[in-house]
Amino acid sequence: MKTVYTCFCTDIIHEGHLNIISEARRLGRVVVGCLSDEALIRYNKFPTISQEERLKLYRSLEGVDEVVIQNDMLYDDVIALLHPDCVVHGDNWKEGPERAIRSHVSELLKEYGGELVDIPYTYNDKVRKTDLLLREKLAMPEYRRKRLRQLISMTPVVKVMEAHSGLTGLIVEKTVVEQGGRLDQFDAMWLSSLCDSTAKGKPDIELVDMTSRFRTIDDIMEVTTKPMIFDGDTGGLTEHFVYTVRSLERMGVSAVIIEDKKGLKKNSLFGTGADQTQASVEEMCAKLRAGKEAQLTDDFMLIARIESLILEKGMEDALSRAFAYVEAGADGIMIHSCRPEPAEVFEFCDRFRERDKTTPIAAVPTSYNTVTEDELAAHGVNIVIYANQLTRSAFPAMQKTAEDILRYHRAKEADDRLMPIKSIISLIDEL
Repeated sequence: MKTVYTCFCTDIIHEGHLNIISEARRLGRVVVGCLSDEALIRYNKFPTISQEERLKLYRSLEGVDEVVIQNDMLYDDVIALLHPDCVVHGDNWKEGPERAIRSHVSELLKEYGGELVDIPYTYNDKVRKTDLLLREKLAMPEYRRKRLRQLISMTPVVKVMEAHSGLTGLIVEKTVVEQGGRLDQFDAMWLSSLCDSTAKGKPDIELVDMTSRFRTIDDIMEVTTKPMIFDGDTGGLTEHFVYTVRSLERMGVSAVIIEDKKGLKKNSLFGTGADQTQASVEEMCAKLRAGKEAQLTDDFMLIARIESLILEKGMEDALSRAFAYVEAGADGIMIHSCRPEPAEVFEFCDRFRERDKTTPIAAVPTSYNTVTEDELAAHGVNIVIYANQLTRSAFPAMQKTAEDILRYHRAKEADDRLMPIKSIISLIDEL
């Protein structure tokens, strides 16, 4: 009997999956691959049930003879192991970034005469409702909040892109690229105070109050599923910060990052060119302890941002603060630098890792933008935040469009380089 292989990456079985199994059964013995958690988060969406639960679910399906783990989204591991006579998949992978995976599987099968069978994708109201149910489950606070910790434990580096509106949240959520046959996407979103303030036309001095910033969180979370890291600036007064922690936790935010400065907040990239005051170690530790005491779940993370390198206080000051903040309860450390090269960030990470092997480190390669994620990860960085690139790319494009319309007294010259409105609307899901 022929061996027929198909791979599932779903948490909920619907009519489309059952149809795949039924069609595969006509061809021979059915082996279902369960895409591993590590591969799944690169390929599709974050799982809402464990890998073991997915294995159990697939084994329970009528018509399935065997279930195996698939660790490689390109199928190399399972095809080398099983040499299936047929690989069955829905024909939806003929379009979009998944085409590269289909092409790779086809080449692997050709090497020994295997066959690729595309089954018409099942899409009806019932399937659509099931897909929406899964998306809503992914968006629920109790699932979203814990996802950052899970990502840190599952991936070499967590890639985070800034979002400051529902639309930019959708860009972070849905942007997938194919390179070398592999798919990649962002893991999480960063709600920057700078970008949130800029979108509202306000200076980045903690002028936008928390009520307004929470509204931005709602706008983004309503249309996305990925975890969010919140830029908490200085955290404000300790008495206020404890309420911020509770509110963020309740909303499903995964982490808040607060910086060890006090007084009127100025953007760190001004460095010593702006009058900025660093809080004492004791003040920052007291705020961290208060935040952790206010926290109700183990999922939420409180990350301490160190400004010592920005303010030219030296490496020893940065390191001593880092160890003190971890002792005070910080779940992670963010080291900031405005140098154009990453040398001091590397040094900090290397020396921190000599004493602390486990506390997550976050880096923000805005000024030292030639460094790669792999290079940062090699020095112990767990989270890489692209803190303001969407905002910075949008502003010059919009300004150029406005200038051209004024210059030519029509929209034609601007329209030639603009994305069609239909393409933008396609990002937005309809119920």
